[in-house]
Amino acid sequence: MFAAVPHLVIDGRLVELADGDDVLTAALRAGITPAGTLCGAGDCPNCLAEVDGIAYTRMCRTPARPGTVVRLQPVHPAPPPELPASPRGRPVSAGPVRAELVEVDVAVVGGDPAGRAEVARLEAEGRRVLLADDRYDVAGLYEGPELLVRSPDGTLLRVETAHEVVVAAGAAEIHPVCPGNRLAGIVTARAATRLAAAGVDLGPVVAVGTPPAPAPGLDVTVAGGGLVRFEPAAHEPGRVGAVVTRQPDGTEIGHPCRTVAVGLGLVPRALLAGMGQGLAVRVIGEAAGPGVLPPPPAEGVVCPCSGTTVADLEAVWARGFREVELVKRASLAGTGTCQGAVCMPHVRSFLASRGVADQGSFTPRPLVRQITMAEAAAGWAPPPVHRTGLDAEHRALGARMDRFGGWWRPWRYRDPLQEYWAVREGVSLGDVGTLGRFLVSGPDVVDLLEHLYPVPIADLAVGRCRYAVNLAESGAVLDDGMVCRLGEHRFLLTFTTGGAGLAEASLRDWAATVAPRVRILDRTRSWGAINVTGPLAGELLARVGPADPLPPYLGHVETSVYGVPCQVLRLSFTGEVSYELHHDISRSVELWRALLAAGRDLGVKPHGLDTLFTLRLEKGHVIVGMDTEADSTPRRLGMDWAVKPAAKGDFVGRAALERTAGIPLDRRLVGLVPADGGPGWPPGTAPDEGAVIRSGAGAGSGYAGHVTSSRWSPMLGHPVLLGWVALDEVTGEPVSDLAIDGRPVRVAPTPFLDPEGDRARA
Repeated sequence: MFAAVPHLVIDGRLVELADGDDVLTAALRAGITPAGTLCGAGDCPNCLAEVDGIAYTRMCRTPARPGTVVRLQPVHPAPPPELPASPRGRPVSAGPVRAELVEVDVAVVGGDPAGRAEVARLEAEGRRVLLADDRYDVAGLYEGPELLVRSPDGTLLRVETAHEVVVAAGAAEIHPVCPGNRLAGIVTARAATRLAAAGVDLGPVVAVGTPPAPAPGLDVTVAGGGLVRFEPAAHEPGRVGAVVTRQPDGTEIGHPCRTVAVGLGLVPRALLAGMGQGLAVRVIGEAAGPGVLPPPPAEGVVCPCSGTTVADLEAVWARGFREVELVKRASLAGTGTCQGAVCMPHVRSFLASRGVADQGSFTPRPLVRQITMAEAAAGWAPPPVHRTGLDAEHRALGARMDRFGGWWRPWRYRDPLQEYWAVREGVSLGDVGTLGRFLVSGPDVVDLLEHLYPVPIADLAVGRCRYAVNLAESGAVLDDGMVCRLGEHRFLLTFTTGGAGLAEASLRDWAATVAPRVRILDRTRSWGAINVTGPLAGELLARVGPADPLPPYLGHVETSVYGVPCQVLRLSFTGEVSYELHHDISRSVELWRALLAAGRDLGVKPHGLDTLFTLRLEKGHVIVGMDTEADSTPRRLGMDWAVKPAAKGDFVGRAALERTAGIPLDRRLVGLVPADGGPGWPPGTAPDEGAVIRSGAGAGSGYAGHVTSSRWSPMLGHPVLLGWVALDEVTGEPVSDLAIDGRPVRVAPTPFLDPEGDRARA
């Protein structure tokens, strides 16, 4: 039977609650005391626990609610992964996290007197102000400035400020570093006052340094002298039983106690201010004060998060590390959950005692307060259609946008015919930032790529590219793209817009199977890419100053274009001279505008998908997913040239291709043009994609296939098509007397335009 008094559960023990309790206060009142110095203010990691299945939760910052289940950390052995049961046998679940966007003029962090006075002043000026006082957990400060805040009711707030963030977080109490400082029963002076006021029986308290402020039930004896060490209780080895201080004459005196309250001085809470360097962040009150540095530590645990000791700092010093940032990384001090709030004053004091000028703390990074995966995902959903870094530029230029391959892409701007001739006769820009791009590297990378691709990879020279298809184990074409060798063990792989997700899954699956020493980095959404294409493409790029010579056809080079670092690939999907400029997406707009401005007198124009589909079809390029089907092997597609089994060993799909090589095909993807030269179609028109292809004369002619791609070719003056056509069982050639919508068509070799590829190689 459960009593009517509300309880929570700590390590399987029922603990009574009082109104206003946080979890730490309830635990201490019940005699459950975590090890190390307790500040009760959220600065230290010493009261971390797993609360309702959520690890790394500060008990002092967590309101105690009936039925809460707490497991003290660290837990040995590690608990099972399932959520713990509540005291009534129900599984505990945090449920969905609510997220809100809050827009204000100024956000004030911290509820000290300076912060509250600043809020009053700002509100008197008519400003919209959010006060994130001690009831709120501010997890991070980002560019904007923007805050990530957990509100008292658990809502995750994204606080966007139009003007500034004011940090009034106050100052934290310095924790002791000396032998025994990991014993239970040590509290800061401020914590002693708060706990006693909350009804926690601290027993006989000895104060070292500044004593705590008076509170009901707080029995304090002040120990003179400086702190030397804490000694364990004889009957309770994990808890403090005495504190030893050193008098001015060198004499050491032991002070028996149940609790030690340490008042060693204050240091500004500088983590948020440190994150805000270069942003509109103002620090006021104690947070802006100079604070004090404690005496240099001689022995004991400096960083309770990582267990870094003074001996560890001395070892780091002996190896030649002299800067705060380097000492942090080498010793792990400051890398834990409190991000140096406890240890950094002692690290700075340690360095200062060795003649190193005080460098302040390291640059902290979010998150100051840990958040769960549910909180990280709250209020966010992947966009159903992605946008490139140039999306706003296309819309500003009047582009009609359409969805293709999971991305918003410009279909056309104003006159697709002008776009077409800009590519064929001058120079044009295309946004190809939607292409799948992956950097793969490591000792096993060549083995992986040899296994994935049906063409040789090992002989590909650094600085060169090679077209390759990706096959399923059935031998069907899954995707295609380029393999670009950046170094001996480093490659850039490109894939189609719609195929990037499947390509990544295939890469990672096969890497885990055949080539574990490979690293795979997806650059699809972090890179932009601009295709500069047309006979004048080289002249336009020369005007924006590539730092290195442009690469030859099927080559690539890492260089700067208009000061923007780019991986420049010389390829051609349009059939003209083309340079793809792959770059960090944050600089896409800058590069796009520079290219448009530099090519104004060349008649540069952007082109959209409408034009691109015409250009690629004139060259007979297959689009995977548009022209292919689930069983489309290279032989069915007329792409036997893309498979080189004699030049390599095993690869994905090889067994299937060899097994089916002798089986006659029933149909094949072919090029088609009007049999009469084109008069049957009005100028500018072409058969519908998906149109039925028939064989034989008359209305009752038989089904022979269907059209997959169809366009009017301005250059050739007639339609050009790709389509699946049945093959004659005897000859193995496409059936004859083909017609679409009653108009005769004939099979034609591809490419339809410039079959030698001279234009792209010019």
